[in-house]
Amino acid sequence: MKFTVRKAEADDMAQVHKLVQELAQFEKEADAVEICVEDLISHGFGTVPLFHCFVGEVADEIVGMALFYPRYSTWKGPVVHLEDLIVTKKMRGSGLGSALLTEVVKYGKQLGVKRISWEVLDWNEPAIQFYESKGAKVMRDWDVVQLDEMGIERFLHS
Repeated sequence: MKFTVRKAEADDMAQVHKLVQELAQFEKEADAVEICVEDLISHGFGTVPLFHCFVGEVADEIVGMALFYPRYSTWKGPVVHLEDLIVTKKMRGSGLGSALLTEVVKYGKQLGVKRISWEVLDWNEPAIQFYESKGAKVMRDWDVVQLDEMGIERFLHS
């Protein structure tokens, strides 16, 4: 199936949101998505965009996306964090994931970043194999640490 990859626009965010929900379902976190389409529009396309996004589409339907944002590493300097790389089930194996990841890597290269990083669930072996086949290093000895909203409140009141 022929696809195109392009920079996302605000009008794409409804379809991007559906992909985010599809990913949450796949990752067994269906109820974890709190953002809405309006959040994606204001956060990604306001005066100070908080993220950038590439989308892959077939016949005007968005079937994949890569959402990323700049970060800063005290060891490396400017870096990019890939928050989500999502390809619909029907498009897996089509090359779309590679094309989206390539756009993110080219973007990072143009910025002169020293690293592009992201997380992958330890049970998602197809994704791990895909990333490793592209030359990514999966750092299995690091754990993700987070404070959610409740954790932030508890932290501030303890």
